[in-house]
Amino acid sequence: MAGGAFNTSRNGIHYEGKVTSYVMITCLVAAMGGILFGYDLGITGGVTSMEPFLIKFFPNVYRQMKNERSHENEYCKFDNQILTLFTSSLYIAALIASFFASTTTRMLGRKCSMFMGGLFFFIGALLNGFAMNIEMLIIGRILLGFGVGYCNQAVPVYLSEMAPAKIRGALNMGFQMMTTIGILVANLINYGTAERDNGWRISLGVGAVPAMLLCIGSLFLGDTPNSMIERGQHKRAREMLQKIRGTSNVDEEYQDLIDASEAAKRVEHPWKNITQPKYRPQLTFCSLIPFFQQLTGINVVMFYAPVLFKTLGFGNDASLMSAAITGGVNVVATFVSILTVDKVGRKILFIEGGIQMFICQIAIGVMIALKFGVSGDGTFGNKEANLLLAFICVYVAAFAWSWGPLGWLVPSEICSLDVRSAGQATNVAVNMLFTFFVAQGFLTMLCHLKFGLFFFFAGFVVIMTIFIALLFPETKNVPIEEMNKVWKSHWFWTKFVPGDDDVNEWL
Repeated sequence: MAGGAFNTSRNGIHYEGKVTSYVMITCLVAAMGGILFGYDLGITGGVTSMEPFLIKFFPNVYRQMKNERSHENEYCKFDNQILTLFTSSLYIAALIASFFASTTTRMLGRKCSMFMGGLFFFIGALLNGFAMNIEMLIIGRILLGFGVGYCNQAVPVYLSEMAPAKIRGALNMGFQMMTTIGILVANLINYGTAERDNGWRISLGVGAVPAMLLCIGSLFLGDTPNSMIERGQHKRAREMLQKIRGTSNVDEEYQDLIDASEAAKRVEHPWKNITQPKYRPQLTFCSLIPFFQQLTGINVVMFYAPVLFKTLGFGNDASLMSAAITGGVNVVATFVSILTVDKVGRKILFIEGGIQMFICQIAIGVMIALKFGVSGDGTFGNKEANLLLAFICVYVAAFAWSWGPLGWLVPSEICSLDVRSAGQATNVAVNMLFTFFVAQGFLTMLCHLKFGLFFFFAGFVVIMTIFIALLFPETKNVPIEEMNKVWKSHWFWTKFVPGDDDVNEWL
């Protein structure tokens, strides 16, 4: 997308257009893909803390949890690689699917990938809900992973290409907004089904509902003008551009899209092309932003919040309710990002969020160290538990208005059309790979690092905040196809990026 309402083209001409209701509706429907990702994030930790689920599929973990002599201390209560494989297998599947989704998104369109993602997730949720053995459970998780991989590949790109540049950040963050809503809904469902013998079936099976809605909704969506031009559908692309801009005068923007597409077609190998020096900043941020996003430690809270709270002495109901509270904070804080990202910019939110997360992680680590020590013996009183929950909520809020939504927004907006599918696939693949590592390793790391785990993540937050402060240029309000000017203006990236245009207008 070269621009949108109130944007400037490469020739300095303002595109005509407005923020249409059609754009708002289509972006809302597309963003529902985030619900699938969020629902799985929220549902997994609650289900793995439910005793009927553990008794049926992971009896060894249940016996270990109940027999005080079977584990070293409280930190190691849930340390079991098969249990964590139930959580993390989805993300390896999503990683593999992201590469296939890249080709599908480019050749068949963004909406086709969204439909396929919803279909995979729908089948996987049903398999999990009706699972009779561990094999059926893991196959369902793999299909869920395919669904997440396709949706996470297609939805952010779809949103960035449909949205006018002036509100691209806010509309793209609809994906993260839906993700947080999915997490909250999952937490509430877990809380409501925890006392039922087969409550875990309801929790896992309900994921089929948003998947079905996404499949149906995607059938009625129009594809992006960028995608239509990319596939040779020029007449339909112009009609769609007129529809989403609310004006018939789209000549300038349409021509920019044509030019970008022609340049992209000259690239035979986008995966090879993105490794060229001129795309060094795009490859760097599409790789390191999702890497750092996972090493904030957020998925420790999102995956295993009920398990974590239970380990720290919260009762079963209290642990599930605490997880629901953090889920609610996640939703509210994401609204802050939606309202501010196109005003204050991406960079300030990145840095402020990093500082806030660092302070909270240090505070959480110190509280756990003072109460549990190395031995793991101890419990929190009511006041201490509430204070700990407060620090976790402030930490979640910081992530929700910074690295959470920006981790999906920035990689989807910084790549030009010729490497956009490869860039987004890289983003999803790196995200899923390190999500797998964190999910698979967290309970073991908690067992061995104990309270030091929070200091471990705090150290990475320092590194990533410095990285952003030094190397990330502000990208707010910049049309996607003009992003080259931003890199050319940066003190470090200018040595890699060719270009003769005056870049000061974007600073």
